[in-house]
Amino acid sequence: MKIALLGKNGQVGCELQKLLASHGELLALSREEPGGDLTDVPAMIGRLEAFSPDIIFNAAAYTAVDRAETEKEAAYQINAHAVKALADYCARKHCLFVHFSTDYVFDGSGVTPRDELAPCRPINVYGKSKLLGEIAVRESGCPYLLFRTSWVYGEHSHNFLKTILRLAQTKTAIDVVNDQVGAPTAAGMIAEVSAKLALDCCTAKGRWEGLYNLVPDGEVSWYGFACWIIQEAQKRGFKMTLTPSSVRPISSREYPTAAKRPLNSRLNNGKLKAVWGGEVKDWSWYARPVLESILRDKEA
Repeated sequence: MKIALLGKNGQVGCELQKLLASHGELLALSREEPGGDLTDVPAMIGRLEAFSPDIIFNAAAYTAVDRAETEKEAAYQINAHAVKALADYCARKHCLFVHFSTDYVFDGSGVTPRDELAPCRPINVYGKSKLLGEIAVRESGCPYLLFRTSWVYGEHSHNFLKTILRLAQTKTAIDVVNDQVGAPTAAGMIAEVSAKLALDCCTAKGRWEGLYNLVPDGEVSWYGFACWIIQEAQKRGFKMTLTPSSVRPISSREYPTAAKRPLNSRLNNGKLKAVWGGEVKDWSWYARPVLESILRDKEA
């Protein structure tokens, strides 16, 4: 089996690269390598044509949510136009396309977890660009697995968990919004589930194809997640100037950003549970080993 991976240096890409290497011939590309830059579609498609993969994992994305408000062209190019080119290629070659999207395709109203059929109403450029990518995949006619996830973190790249640990060593108090609620999702979980279902699709020919919400169980606010991080680090003797009591809850109105964020990032993962062979656990179960690994690196 021949597998292509775009975005190998991102949070999900790093985890996928480790998992996929033992399942066939792997072409893993970063944006710095020929064919790995989604702003150069001809070079990207040319590299894929030469490799002729059976599966393409697209873990590359424009994820700078606030910058997307002013860098619209870049956001749409990477999250929509390049995704359409990849999906069209997969349709022509009958190649399975595995793509990742976001809860930001929704407007964040209410408190009910969105399922895969809920109407999409993105409220920022990032969300709109990701929704256009989703539409392009579905309309291409290619065999696909499309995973919506939320609040991604991992051992690699920049993310909320690593930011809080960094601030914990330099700040005596921080403000964190408490009215945005979702499920922090480990990059390792995303890689494990998406890789297994994709490989199953190739052996069972379309058995699991479609759109899934890929998130763990449970929910928490950003404030609650920050407090959890500090508490867990404190238990492990991590030297900090912050304590859980010095994390202050504030509303989104008190923390204005260039891009509006959805307040409700809850996703219903019932469809995923119906097909996933493994147990889906609470978000904290996945977060704990990631935090421990990051702490070990910091203390090394």
